[in-house]
Amino acid sequence: MIRLAACFGAGIDVIEPCGFPFSVKALRRSAMDYADIADITRHASWEDFQATRTGRLILMSTKAATPLWDFRFQAGDTIMLGRESAGVPDDVAMACDTRLLIPMPGGGRSLNVAVSAGIALGEATRQLH
Repeated sequence: MIRLAACFGAGIDVIEPCGFPFSVKALRRSAMDYADIADITRHASWEDFQATRTGRLILMSTKAATPLWDFRFQAGDTIMLGRESAGVPDDVAMACDTRLLIPMPGGGRSLNVAVSAGIALGEATRQLH
């Protein structure tokens, strides 16, 4: 998940069990020197994340009805992305304040989760800047 800070920065929340093997070592290997400056918070469970969360929870989903471009972000929002293959569990989706989609002209099914995260974070940053 991407946490939007009031100063337009962003942090990353990883909620276990996540849908991919996550380690700081693996992140450093793929993120070059950016891993050392990333604001990463790991949560042992969904319940632990919910207990510390502030602001609105915005889910990016292919099942959503509201296009990303029609939504107004606020500082403090958290953008949630699930697994590429399965999204998020239904109870997690229901706990979100809003569900957004990135429209796919031409009938495409979905985008890679990293690409979707970049698009959503870019739009949120553009709006808040």
